[in-house]
Amino acid sequence: MLDFGISGKTAVICASSKGLGFGCADALAAVGVNLVMNARTAETLAAAADKIRTKHGVSVTEVASDITTPEGRVAVLDAAGQVDILVNNAGGPPPGDFRDWTRETWIEAFDANMLAAFDLIKAVVDPMIERRFGRIVNITSGSVKTPIPMLGLSNGARAALTGFCAGLARQVAQHNVTINGLLPGQFNTDRIESLISNTAKAEGRSPADVRATLEARNPARRLGEIEEFGFACAWMCSAHSGYLTGQNILIDGGSFNSTL
Repeated sequence: MLDFGISGKTAVICASSKGLGFGCADALAAVGVNLVMNARTAETLAAAADKIRTKHGVSVTEVASDITTPEGRVAVLDAAGQVDILVNNAGGPPPGDFRDWTRETWIEAFDANMLAAFDLIKAVVDPMIERRFGRIVNITSGSVKTPIPMLGLSNGARAALTGFCAGLARQVAQHNVTINGLLPGQFNTDRIESLISNTAKAEGRSPADVRATLEARNPARRLGEIEEFGFACAWMCSAHSGYLTGQNILIDGGSFNSTL
C-alpha cells in the first residue's frame, strides 16, 4: 500500500460535512490524517464525522460554524491547535446579472470565497514554515480557467484567491510548504442535484433527461465522484508532493479543452 507520509498529521477541512469537502476529509482520513471538520449544520456534520471515525479510526473534531465569518474561523483554529494541512472550501455566491450587484454584493462574495481563505492561510502558514511542513489546498472552481456566464461573483472572487496564492506559493515553497488549487468540474453532489432539478423545472424536462445531457457533454460521458476528488486532494497533501506548488489542477473529465 502506498504510504502518503502524513499519518498522524492534523488537517482542517472546511465545509466538509458533505460533497467535495467530505470527499477530501474521507480520503485524508484513509491515509491516517486526524481531522478538524467544519460545516454550518451541526447535525449533518456530526453524522459525517461519525462515519469517518467508524470507517478509518482517526481522531475527528467537529466544529459547527460558518467558516466565512471571523468567529467561525477562530472557532475552527482554536479547536485544531497545530494545523499541518489546510483545505479551504466554501459554497459559491449566487448567479446573477452584474448590473444588479452593488459594492456590498461584491464584498460578501469576496468575504466568502477569497478573504476567508486568506485569513486561514495567514493564521497557519508561519507555523508551517517553522515546522518545515505544510500543505494548503484551495477548492475553487473550473471557472478559474474558463469563466462561467452568470457566475461573475464566483469568477471574480475565486480568480482573486488564485492570483494571490500564485505569488505566495512561490515564497513559501523553500520551506516545504505548498499551496495549490483543486478546480472541480461537475460532480455528483447535492449541488449538482439542485442544478439538475432547477434546470428540469425551468425547461419542462425530466431530471433524468437533464442529467443525461450533462453526461453526454462530458468527454468521460459521466459526472465525477467525490471519491475521485478526495483522492486528488490527499495526493496533493502527501509528504511526497513537495515539488508541486502554485498549481491549479482541473478535475472535470476533460470538459475544458486545452493543451495547457
